[in-house]
Parts: sequence; C-alpha cells; structure tokens
Amino acid sequence: MPTIKDIKAREIIDSRGNPTVECDIILDNSILGRASVPSGASVGSHECKEIRDNEDRFFGKGVLKAVNNINNQIKKNILNFDIYNQRDIDNKLISLDGTKDKSNLGANSILAVSTACAKAAALSKNIFLYEYLNIKNSNILPVPMFNILNGGSHADNNIDFQEFMIAPIGANSFKNSIQIGCEIFHSLKKNLSKKSLNTNVGDEGGFAPNLRSPNEALDLILESVIQCNY
Repeated sequence: MPTIKDIKAREIIDSRGNPTVECDIILDNSILGRASVPSGASVGSHECKEIRDNEDRFFGKGVLKAVNNINNQIKKNILNFDIYNQRDIDNKLISLDGTKDKSNLGANSILAVSTACAKAAALSKNIFLYEYLNIKNSNILPVPMFNILNGGSHADNNIDFQEFMIAPIGANSFKNSIQIGCEIFHSLKKNLSKKSLNTNVGDEGGFAPNLRSPNEALDLILESVIQCNY
C-alpha cells in the first residue's frame, strides 16, 4: 500500500483575493495529491474555526500559522500512514487538534490535509475522487444546485436571505439539468433587465439586485422558470 512520504503546505490566494491554505501530500510511489480550502463569506455560530494570523498582512487574514501547523505538527504525526485508510488519517488529525471546533490546529489546516490525502489516494488507484469516496454508487451524479440570486453576506443589497437556489429535479440526465439551470439563469437576467434592476453578480455568482423582499425574489425566479417552460 502507498504511504505518505512528505507533506508540504503553503499560503495561496483565493478567488476573493484572500489568503488560504494549500497542501500537497506526496506518496512513496511519487503520486501527489493537492487541495486548497478557501472559506466562505459567511460563518455560522457552530462552524469549525479556521486559523488566521491576525497580523498586518492581508488585514489580518494571512494563514502562515495554519501553514506552519501542517508543515510541522501535522506532518510529523501522519508520515508513513497508509494513504488508503482515510478514516485513520482523519481520526489522527482530529485527535491531534483535540478541540470540538478545530480551534487548535485550525479547520483550514485539517481540511487541507484530509482532502489532499483523499485526492492522492484516488490518483494512486487511477480513478476519480468521486469514485474513490463512493465506490458503490460512483456511477450516479447528484442533482446540481444553482445559486442564481444573492443577498445577505454575498451581496451589497437589502435582501436578508443569502442564497436563492434552484435544483432541476426530474431532469433526464446531468447534461439536461445543466441546460435547465443555465436557461433559467439567463431568463432571470432578462427579467431583471426589463425591470431596470441590477444584473451584476454577487460573491457566489448569483444576481444581486435591490429588491423589496424575499417574496419579490421568489416571484422573479418563478416567472423565469415558467418562461423556460419548466
């Protein structure tokens, strides 16, 4: 069985221009699994904690402390682990941290390592990650969800709800579901333009118009769905 030979972590920049952690897992068969863990704009009260530097760099959002946690404490504790035993790897990471909310090593450190390990294992078996994680049902693709209208922390508007999403349940294929979602998205844009509403997009890619209420957002989406004959 391939084992973990080396671990290398670094600070990179995510799509919002903020630092995040990237981790490489190198195996003794020379396979490399890489994962990065950008965080969302909103944080729930029960979410695990990420480690930030809280220094002048990047307005305190640097992640060099989290990177150091991987390159030192985590690295020395999971070298030589069997890469196919994800449960043992994850349990070791959890025990190393020792807190309920991952506030010791940081959720950004732990998740980067765990995901990179899973990717390395999949590459070693020469299969896709989704196949490695779900062997029994790896031939089934999930129904995609489309985030088409944004509010809350994801947009500079007056809608309290953060995301309005559609799911093309009942589509006859994954390809068809993508078509449905795209058509409704473009239909919504046309309807917003007709009402002289903003068609710029928020952080998550959905439109972010100034609307009076969540009900108005739902009415616009429903109108767009009906126009597409769905």
